[in-house]
Order: sequence, then C-alpha cells, then structure tokens
Amino acid sequence: MAKRKLRSNVETGSVFWAIRRAEWGVLGITEEDMEKPKIAIVNASSDLGACFAHLDGISLKMKEAIRMAGGVPFEVRTAAPVDFVTSLGHSGGYILSARDLIVNDIEVAVEGAMLDGMVCLVSCDKTIPGMLMAAGRLNIPTIVMACGYQPSGKFRGEHIDIEDLWLNAAHRETGQKPFTISDMREMSKNAILGPGACAGMGTANTMHVVCEALGMSLPGSTPVLANSPKMWEVVRQAGERIVEMVWEDLKPRDILTSEAFSNAVMTVLSVSGSINAVKHLQAVAIESQCNLDVYKLFEEYQDKIPLLSAVRPNGEYTVEEFDTAGGAIGLMKQLEKFLYTSAKTVTGKSLEENLKDITVTDNEIIRPVNRALAHRPSIVIVRGNLAPATGIVKLAVADDRNLQFSGPANVYNSSDEAVSAVLKGEVKPGQVVVLSGVGPKGTPGMGMATPLVFALDGAELSDKVAMVTDGQQSGLSNKGLVVNEVSPEAADGGLLGLVENGDIISIDVEKRVVNLEVPESVLTERRSRLDNNLVSEERGWLQIYQRLVRPLPESGGVIVK
Repeated sequence: MAKRKLRSNVETGSVFWAIRRAEWGVLGITEEDMEKPKIAIVNASSDLGACFAHLDGISLKMKEAIRMAGGVPFEVRTAAPVDFVTSLGHSGGYILSARDLIVNDIEVAVEGAMLDGMVCLVSCDKTIPGMLMAAGRLNIPTIVMACGYQPSGKFRGEHIDIEDLWLNAAHRETGQKPFTISDMREMSKNAILGPGACAGMGTANTMHVVCEALGMSLPGSTPVLANSPKMWEVVRQAGERIVEMVWEDLKPRDILTSEAFSNAVMTVLSVSGSINAVKHLQAVAIESQCNLDVYKLFEEYQDKIPLLSAVRPNGEYTVEEFDTAGGAIGLMKQLEKFLYTSAKTVTGKSLEENLKDITVTDNEIIRPVNRALAHRPSIVIVRGNLAPATGIVKLAVADDRNLQFSGPANVYNSSDEAVSAVLKGEVKPGQVVVLSGVGPKGTPGMGMATPLVFALDGAELSDKVAMVTDGQQSGLSNKGLVVNEVSPEAADGGLLGLVENGDIISIDVEKRVVNLEVPESVLTERRSRLDNNLVSEERGWLQIYQRLVRPLPESGGVIVK
C-alpha cells in the first residue's frame, strides 16, 4: 500500500520532533516508530461499574494488534458514566451531560497530539454516542469497537437481568410484590454475572447496533458477549484494520452520510430499539457536519419499516439469542431491500458487499420482511402545542392498549416528588401525570423519568394513566403510555412549564399529537406571571452544561455549530 504523509509526523530535527522523541522514548517508542501511524485507543475504563470492568484487558490486546499491523498505539482515557451508579448525584444530571464531556476529552487528547486514527472502546450508554460524536468532529480514521454485553443469570429458575432487578425493586417499594431483602440480595447476585453493558435491547445494545448500521463498526461485531472468543477476534481485526484505514485516509465523514443515518434509523425501528438513539443520532449528525433532521427521519420511516425482532424488554428473546441468530448484520440482511446499500463502511467496502454472504440462522428471532412481527411503529414521534418541536412515545411490541388518552393533569417538578406521590396514592386513574422541568437545561443534564414509570407500573397504574415529561427514559423501559423528551422543555420556555393541575391534556398516538386543551388567553395570563430567569445553584461542569446546552432537536448537548 502506498504510504502518505501522516499528520503526526513532524520534521526530523525540529523542536517538536525533539520533544516528542524525548517524551515518547521513555515509553519505548523508537525513532523508526516515529514514522508509523499513531493510533489512539480511547478507553473509558472505570471501576465504578461492570460495564467498563474489562476494558483495560481489551486495550492491552488492541495495542498488540495495532503493533502487529505496523502502528503505534496510545491509550487515552475519557469519562465513564455508569447509568445505574453515576445517576445518584444531582438528580442524574451527570449521565447525559457526560456524553458531551467525553467528546471534549477525546478532542483534547487526540487532536492536541495530532494522532492519525482512533479505535474507540465503547460500552455503557453514553460512551457510544460520545465517541461517535468525537469521530465526526475530529474526522480522522476511526473504528468504534463495541465491547459487549454482560452475561445474566437466573432467580428461582427464571431469567433475571439488570432490568428485571430494577423493575422488581420498584415493585417492592410500591408493595405490589412481596420480595424480601434476602430476595433482593439473591437477585442482585445473579442479575449481572460478568463485565459488559446491560443485557437486553436497551440504549447500550441499541447504540452498538447503530454503530454497525452507520458503518462505523466492523460487520458482524454487534451485539457481542463481553470477553467471548467472537469479541476477541473483533479486537484483532479492528487493530489490523485501523492501520489500513489510516494509510487509506478513510475518514468518518466519508462514512457518516445521510444514507448511513437513514440506515441506522431504519435498523433501530426494525428492532424496536431505545428512544435515546434519536437524540444521540441527531448529535452525531451535527458533529459530522451532516445536515440532517434525525427526528424527521424517524417520522419518515416509522410507518414504513416493519418490526423484525423483539428482544427483551420489548419481546421474549434475549440479546444472546439475537446475537446467535445473526445480530445487527443479520437484521440488516433481512432489511436489505429498504437500506441504502451503497453506503461506505469502515471495511472500505459498501454495505451491499458486507451483506453479500450473510445468512440469518434463526428466522423466528430475526424475521424476514414477509413475516414481520408488526407493521405498526414502536418508536413514534409526536407533536402538538405541548410538544411543538418533538416528543417521543415508545410502544411495546405486543401493545394492544388504547393509544388515545385524555385527562386532567397532575403536575410534579421532580421524579422523587412524583414517585413519593404514587406511593402515597395521590396519583389517580384517568390522570395525565406531568413530570416537568427535568429536561437537559432544567435538571441540568436531563432527568430520568424511569423511576416514576416503574413506580406507576408497580402501583398497577400503567394502563390507567398517561404521562408527559421533558425528561428521558432508560432504554430498558417501555411501560405505559408516556410522551418523553418533550421539546421545548419547560426550562427553555416550553408550554409544559405552564401546565397546572386539572388542565386537560389529550394524547393521540395514531394521529401523532399531544395537546394541552387550555385557551390561549389563559396561557397568555400564565406567561405574564412566569419568571423566565433560570436560577440554578449548580456549579462546575453542570453549570457549564446548563449554560451551553442546545434543545434536543438541535442535539441536546454542548455543541458549537
């Protein structure tokens, strides 16, 4: 392969050559190495959770693979938010906001050193979009390496994973299920049996699949069991391929085209993925300078793309079964006639070439189009005067409930306050529960609405009330009729902030609308009483995030266009 001048190489004998030679010589890098492709291994290793516990071992093997391929690896670190751990502080504000911190971490390390390429080790939810966003921003050859899902176990002979544990704990708090502390301990010991991201088609596995659908991961690499032989083989392949990509000068923006984003949207819809993929894909598109409205893409495809697979918590199959049946590439093979197969991928080949010899090993778990599970969307974009920019509804695969709901609002301004009200019996059938002021700016960082959703489910109210919020849900949740991520959010002047107890809210998912049935004259009077100056006691990173965060349809993050 013809060699080209690398941006990391500086003139021999220059000041930068001398000082870099001194710094790197201590690390065992030779003068010959100074001419080789210099590859960042972006590692979000952390002892805070199982998601990242194995990444140091992966990084070591990746270094070996890159050296064998003729490159020089440099490991760099980023923030590593663990949803189930890092969400304890500041109402969960550090979770979504960490995504944007990761992007800037990577920029500082990789762009500052002018490295030639990246392999991004992704695991838990926010590392995936954060590293994709960094790839789009820096636009140097990049492979995103999905580091796998965690194995789960059994409780009293039944499957249990982290979502089951979370839901059972919520049900115990509401008194619906008589689990003892001893029961909870046993569940906790068996829900996670090894390192990796949450099992199930939550945000992590959805975004791993997205990486492959975008063309940014090696074909056949997602989802994958953490530390499995399949994962270690992908590590070897990625280490070899990234060096080739540097010499080929194959960059993310060559791959992250409008066709690639369309493929990702269609793939998410076909597997009933996490609604969090919507805002993350929008942010990746913006960082990649791809002029797209991802929300409108979901609207365009939501009624066209059939549902081909139902993985827990959306259906009965486990992520292990989905992986064995064919995984993301098997899903795309079934979906092939809908996809833009000329889209380029990190292999240097088109999606069509990558799919050529692929077969699905279980056509029940990953259905062909002519035997789709459903033709009704499970991710629905809704609008209306309460959500003029956007709102998102997640429906279960086998959802036969009434998708129309109208009732009086019962308004809360924090998840803790709302959950407490549920436990006290203050939430009544027929109400529309409003959780307001927990959007990206309001929290700041975007509050988690899932504890309230699970509390309502535990109180057997899921099918008796509806819910509207400017907060987000875990990708592991699809309980009840909930309009999520309403934009504009209350803290940004959204109508949601003007809703008062007793106001009538109407939701019609079939018509894609959510409206506040209050005369404009009343809303005008309420606006006159509103103090639009957001006062926050936050300091540090969350203060910076609150000041700079953009509305969800513009990325929901700290992005300078």
